[in-house]
Amino acid sequence: MRAPMPATDSSSPAAPLTSIGRSIRSLRRDQIPTIPPPSAADPNHHASSDLDPTDAFQRRAADLFTDLLAENPNDLLSLSWMRRLLDSFLLCLEEFRALLFGSGAAAAAARPPLDRLVTDFFDRAVKALDLCNAVRDGLDLVRQWRKHLAIAAAVLATSPDPDAPLGEAQIRRARKALTDLTILMLDDRDGGGGVVGQRNRSFGLGNRDARARGQGHHRRSSSGGSSGSGSGSHLRSLSWSVSRAWSAARQLQAIGGGLPVPRPHDITATGGLASAVYTMGAVLFIVAWALVAAIPCQDRGLQAHFSVPRNFPWSGPISTLYDRILEEFKKERKNSCGLLKEIDQIERCSRHLMEITDAAEFPLAEEKDAEVREAAQELVQVCGSLKDGLDPLERQIREMFHRIVRTRTEILDCLSGTQ
Repeated sequence: MRAPMPATDSSSPAAPLTSIGRSIRSLRRDQIPTIPPPSAADPNHHASSDLDPTDAFQRRAADLFTDLLAENPNDLLSLSWMRRLLDSFLLCLEEFRALLFGSGAAAAAARPPLDRLVTDFFDRAVKALDLCNAVRDGLDLVRQWRKHLAIAAAVLATSPDPDAPLGEAQIRRARKALTDLTILMLDDRDGGGGVVGQRNRSFGLGNRDARARGQGHHRRSSSGGSSGSGSGSHLRSLSWSVSRAWSAARQLQAIGGGLPVPRPHDITATGGLASAVYTMGAVLFIVAWALVAAIPCQDRGLQAHFSVPRNFPWSGPISTLYDRILEEFKKERKNSCGLLKEIDQIERCSRHLMEITDAAEFPLAEEKDAEVREAAQELVQVCGSLKDGLDPLERQIREMFHRIVRTRTEILDCLSGTQ
């Protein structure tokens, strides 16, 4: 069992460098491949090659999110779309890291006003780590739902005699699986995450490193719910991704609330780096917000307000993306466990199959049998989409987690060496 990353409290400052910086060195860097910068073959590369590096970074972020908006609207918040969203985040983070390691940038980041802005960004980035753990817990939950869905699909889609109508035993078995699925989803919807907060998996370090940190950092946590005296609470902090009191909604507010807009003087004094830090903060929030919107999370909520000035090249596409997801949330899907397209398909297909098999008379009439079989094929397709998409998405969320930790550690180590 992998030990969890310590939960971050949205009301407390981020952990000091020693809480992550020293222990992260135990990670093998070959597990975190570097995403290369845009190549000359990239059509956007030539357009931004003559720009100042910080302007080019903002233009790149604008292009990435414009491309996301250009996708088929029906693919919004699907598993494949979420993977492209995370690809965009990782590209932005890698280019942001390159900016801060650029010529003279590290020295500038160690001095006011950039030092304050960089520290604020990484305070917010640390809070995104708990969201990564919670979202991965949510993916585990969807896997459980898929098992029940797969039972119903297998019962109805396979038959010893394809020419014979579906039998009563098959219909009853499928309905029981779908009833169990519905109960699970209702429990997790009404319980604000249900068992989501009680997973034993996490993207954190090994047991030994986590236990060493737990003896100090966990006890210093005040209200995150992961700390406490006594062996019971200490054990819980090492086995749960997040505490019972942890809230995805509050964590999002801590990431995006009061994001400091750089003043013109700060932008000039830092050679544009202040704008780059603000850009990365906005990208971090919108990606974290979209993950919570799509995937079941403990105390999931999208109340965090997000507004950015219109004078940044990326503000238009990112604001439009925020509005579109919020609009989806306000529709009938606001009562769903998550806005992920495949979750909507689970709910819709299950409900449809339950309706058409309710009070069915046996043997089934030919038209009814054909209708049930058609609905069963929809279940098969949804199961296939989940099987193919959940694991790759989880790997990208793991990558997001480790890349945030790595970037924070390397940059703060660099800053400490320039002081």
